[in-house]
Amino acid sequence: MPTSLREFLMLSYAELEELNLKAKEQRKNRVPLHVIQEERLSYLTDERRIKAVTVLFSDLEGRLHMLDYDKKFLVKNWDNLTFDGSSIRGFTAQRESDLRLAVDWPSFYWAPADIFGPGKVLVFGLVCDKDGSQYTADIRGVLKGYAEKLYQEKRYTLNAANEIEGFLFKGVDAERSYHETKKFEYVNTGGYYHSLPGDPLREFIDSTAEAQRAMGFENEKDHPEVAPSQFEINYSYADVVSAADQIQLYKLICRQIATRMGLTASFLPKPVVGVNGSGMHTNVSVSQNGTNLFWDEKGEEQLSAFGWEFVDRILTHANDICLLLNASVNAYRRLDPHFEAPNQIKASAVDRGSMVRIPIGNARSMRVEVRSVGPDANPYLVLYSLFRTGLEGEIAAMENLRQAERYLPDNIYDAIENFRKSAWTDKLLGEDVKGRYADLKQASADRCPRLLGTFVKTPEVQYHHEVYNQYLWSLF
Repeated sequence: MPTSLREFLMLSYAELEELNLKAKEQRKNRVPLHVIQEERLSYLTDERRIKAVTVLFSDLEGRLHMLDYDKKFLVKNWDNLTFDGSSIRGFTAQRESDLRLAVDWPSFYWAPADIFGPGKVLVFGLVCDKDGSQYTADIRGVLKGYAEKLYQEKRYTLNAANEIEGFLFKGVDAERSYHETKKFEYVNTGGYYHSLPGDPLREFIDSTAEAQRAMGFENEKDHPEVAPSQFEINYSYADVVSAADQIQLYKLICRQIATRMGLTASFLPKPVVGVNGSGMHTNVSVSQNGTNLFWDEKGEEQLSAFGWEFVDRILTHANDICLLLNASVNAYRRLDPHFEAPNQIKASAVDRGSMVRIPIGNARSMRVEVRSVGPDANPYLVLYSLFRTGLEGEIAAMENLRQAERYLPDNIYDAIENFRKSAWTDKLLGEDVKGRYADLKQASADRCPRLLGTFVKTPEVQYHHEVYNQYLWSLF
């Protein structure tokens, strides 16, 4: 059918950016939910060129799921959306499958039509139980509830910015065909900051940055990374829930654009042995009534006592939460000290092998950077565990805690054992969700060779939660 007959919404990137920045400002200013809800429903009703609303949610491992609802149906039934939770790994059993999906109206995005298709808008959803209560395995809902609780009780705003690295490989679905090819092929071998205009990596980075800008990410810088065919596209910080949503959108945009180019954007932490892996350096801070609580001009490294206590709690519980920050078999290849890997449980302003770094900052930008996070981890679990641990965890009575000779696990089996034994993770997630998560990680680990060795094994990719393929999984 000719495109002209459809008359579906196709906005310019400049128009998209204006709309998305306005929505971002509403989130920042905490415009009441009922006001935004009424505004969005009115917009959807009046804008005849919209055909569908894509509702996004994430499972326990962080895999992104999307449901397209006809616009007219959603406008009438937005308060009664249901789906089959038994089909989602880590969610309900088949005997109790029905779950509800509530629309989180403030998390509304206008998406580029050339990437997501014309006539569509995006919004994140909150997974609810049959009775409408928050579903405990929906960590986005858990994170949102925790952030709102801290704001109501202490006027805390949790801020986060993530530096997400990835690789660009030749071929569509290069990860899913890895069991046949046994290799990934680079599209570029230029290295750090080096990519000529017009080559595939530069074209990919430019296209992705343009789409992010249009979706209100407020870009900062983008460049090829240290390893061949590796990239990083940085953008501004946001409140903790928006920051986690942007991680999901970042990876979705990257994958969409790569596929359109006949390529694959991969967020495996260490897809190729012998070169640097990919991380997701996570910068966090806490503000109160607009004041950055991590800043102290006279503090050590200009980090406040409040900020240092936050760091000390993360260092104390580093092994407890390692599985949440490094969620796959492959992630433990990255924690290799030969490649600037942050596997040392210590804090430093200069040592990039430290789990926690204290970057140079000022009253506005002072923050703590957690460097040991893999890009394939569930972003909601990462930010929830870091903030709650940093604010509520224990501080070990250990001499020289910040520079002690301790290391993160070098394999997922030890990480699972630490996670299961930890009393802190019981408190963090509750026994039920903790058990589900550990069982999912154990199932993936048990399908892989126990020793990592010097080659990326097929099962590391085949049974990776982000590469999940039901057919391949069932071949085991």
